[in-house]
Amino acid sequence: MKFGVREICNVVFKAKAATKIGKITFKAGQPVLYIDTAKTSTLEGAATTVYAQGGRGNTRLIAWEGEKTLTFTVEDALLSPMGFSILSGAGLFSKEGEKVHVHTTSAASVSADGIIDLTDALGASEKIDDIAPVYVTVAEADGSITGELIENLTVSEDGKKLEGAAAAHAGDSVFVDFYVVKDSGNVSELQIDAGNFAGYYYVEASTLFRDENTGKDMPAEITLPNVKIQSNFTFSMAATGDPSTFTFTMDAFPGYTYFDKTKKVLCVIQIVNELNEEEKDIKSVMPHTAEIGIEANRNDSKAGKADDKEISEVTGASI
Repeated sequence: MKFGVREICNVVFKAKAATKIGKITFKAGQPVLYIDTAKTSTLEGAATTVYAQGGRGNTRLIAWEGEKTLTFTVEDALLSPMGFSILSGAGLFSKEGEKVHVHTTSAASVSADGIIDLTDALGASEKIDDIAPVYVTVAEADGSITGELIENLTVSEDGKKLEGAAAAHAGDSVFVDFYVVKDSGNVSELQIDAGNFAGYYYVEASTLFRDENTGKDMPAEITLPNVKIQSNFTFSMAATGDPSTFTFTMDAFPGYTYFDKTKKVLCVIQIVNELNEEEKDIKSVMPHTAEIGIEANRNDSKAGKADDKEISEVTGASI
């Protein structure tokens, strides 16, 4: 059997031991992350070769191979807070019932009575946090800030406005830097510190291999029983070009699969010699059947025309 490969992998990361991420504790073997939006996936093996050399011309005589490595790389088009936590080793904070500060900025203006109204920049239930710092800077007409602060402002009782600007600032454009308080249940907070790194996982990937003779796809399962995710990542944010992708690079280490504890392996690839042909249940989206109420619609239409005719006769309007 010969086959070709031109399909992406769907990848499942499973916890190697009890693992807590955010407010969820995953049991050993429990799926932690499922990637079904990958752009590319690559399985790369490498080894180091050394040679005994000698004789005339110092030619290679014998080779020894060792230091075998296996690297599995998955480039994902989308990323979730859980996925970023796994990729970077970041802590994921999410706890019901607590409050967190969220930074906010807004352009506004000072009214004639010294009020800066930020209602449009706030949600219906949000308020300016009067305990956190609030900075109001005078701005130029193009929005650039001058560095001149407007001080001694107070937060209004409804939490939507700043009051007390001097009369000299009436009509000025301003840049407001402040904080609002949100329920932590609505905020996914990722905490990247120097002491935490991406961990070890049991990885299973599903793809399709195409048979040369039949042209049909066969399911293929790739199992890496013990991988360490590299903590390197690049988070690109740009208004032009292709959108950012997120690369999971995994170093494979010897490990036991769930079903054989007698031998450690780097990777297992299973090709299931069964055709992957799904039955295509195709039906007309415009069937001519009584079940969908065609007759009823026709009768309703006739009744509607009759009603229109009666209305026209009474009102004299043309239909």
